[in-house]
Formats: sequence, C-alpha cells, structure tokens
Amino acid sequence: MATDVLAAEGGVMLGSRLKRLAERLQAGAEVMARDCGLPTQPGQMPLLTALWRQGPLSIGEAAEATGFSQPATTRVARQLAAMGLVGQRTDDDDRRVQRLTLSAEGSAVMDRAGTALWPRIRAAVAETCDIEALLAQVAAVEKALAERPLDRRPGSGLAIRPFRNELAADFARINRQWIEEMYALEPVDEAQLADPRDTIVDPGADILFVEDPELGIVGTCGLLSTGPREFELIKMAVLPEARGRGTGEFLLRATIERAFALGAERLFLLTNSKSQAAIKLYERNGFVHDAELLARCGGEYARCDVAMLYTG
Repeated sequence: MATDVLAAEGGVMLGSRLKRLAERLQAGAEVMARDCGLPTQPGQMPLLTALWRQGPLSIGEAAEATGFSQPATTRVARQLAAMGLVGQRTDDDDRRVQRLTLSAEGSAVMDRAGTALWPRIRAAVAETCDIEALLAQVAAVEKALAERPLDRRPGSGLAIRPFRNELAADFARINRQWIEEMYALEPVDEAQLADPRDTIVDPGADILFVEDPELGIVGTCGLLSTGPREFELIKMAVLPEARGRGTGEFLLRATIERAFALGAERLFLLTNSKSQAAIKLYERNGFVHDAELLARCGGEYARCDVAMLYTG
C-alpha cells in the first residue's frame, strides 16, 4: 500500500492536506444537498449564507464576509444570479454602489438548507472529530496568517541557504569564533574550514546556513559523509547576536531534514559536555547519548567527550 505523502510530510504539506480534506467534505456535502433537493454547489453556499445572515452586500463587503477574493465572489454571484437565487439593487445611500440581494427563491433555498441540510452536516462532522476544538485551531491559524503571512515566517524572517562557494568565508568565520572561544582549533577543523567544498560537500554531503534579514548569515551546520548512508552532523554554530530567537533550532531541524534527503540511515554528532545549551538543543530534537558511539568515534576530536545518535 502506497504511503500517504501528505500525511508523512506533516506541516510542510498542511495546505495541500487541508485542501484534500475540504474536497472530501465538500463532496459529501454536495451529495447531501442533492438529497435535500437543493440546486446549489458547496462553493456557492458561503456567499448565499453571507447574504442570508447579513442582508444586501456589495461585492467588496461579500468578499470580506466570506474571506474570498473579489473576482471569485463576482464569479459566484454571476452563477447564482443565473440560477435566480441572487439579484442586485442600487444602494439607498450611494447610487454608484450595487448590492447583492437574495431573491425570494434564494431565501427559500437558504431556509431549506438551514432546516434540512445543515443539521445533517453538523451531525456527520461531529462523528469524525471534536468540531469545536478543530474550529478553534482553524480560527487561530487564520488569525495568525492574517497578521503575518506564511512567507514572512518564521517570526524573525530567518531563511535557510544552501552551500555555495561565496559562503565558505562565513563558514570559517562563524566556526572559528566559537571553537577558539571555547576550545582550540584542531587539524580536522583547520582542513574543513580551509576548504569546505573539498572536505565536506564534494564527498557527498552538505552545509546549510541560516540567514537573518538584518544580520545576514548568522549560523552554519554541516553534514559529513562517514560511511554508506551514515552522516555526522558537524560545525553547528550560531553567532551570539542571533541566539535566543530559535535560530539554532531552525537550522538544526533543516539540517536533519537535509541528512535524510541525502539518504541518511544513521545520523550522529560529537560534542563536549561544556556545550550544555547545544546538548539540550540536540536532546530536544531527537538525539540521544550513545556510549558505544563515543568509544568508536570520540577520538576524532581531542575536545570530544559526548556522542549522540539521532533516533527521531
């Protein structure tokens, strides 16, 4: 049986998954509407409902009431007018404004919907989920996206950038800072920082960077190929001025995703017990301490006294 791709990808596919859910709900509602003798399609009901609940509305007001665009609202209004369910009249206060109104037949359709269709749909939906909890979540998401669209998130405007040769200097600069501050550069560090493409990227792995809209490149995290489908997470660093805003977690999660996109079946990291903030971050994101791994790989760095394996 094929894997449900939308479900497997979680939040990345949320929009597509909600669209799929909406199509399934609307398909069922359409069958119920026909059974109730209603001539309308599910996509026409929001505008009819707005006119039924709020009275005559201009196209702009109707679009605002339903949350749909004005072109989409205009298209539905024309469909309903052709069906004899909606008419137009001139606004009493401003004769330049045309208002959509329910016809007598439109009012009869809505009366029938409210009496025969909606109770059936409510009962059917209630069998599938906690509808009040779901509606509260939907309202919260709608409010959040109205305040700040998805493309302007995460909140601080962080973005992941893939490795390119021009970013090699940032890779060296950011990592030298934390290593020299807390430990000492070792030969393996020097080799990787001097030529990240030759030592990390070209052998089959990658380096990701996190960019702040105001500060520029503020963090790096690398993946080193250490065997067939095995990767070591290396050189995870965020500049001090960018910490405390979820920057490291944002970068770490992206790097984990990148590791599995590269075919990883095993992902691990080596660090030092002095780096407690980093260790807590790793633990929070699926890494566990592994003594066997430490014994096998700990000699890679003199500063290494902690090894962690990703378990998801």
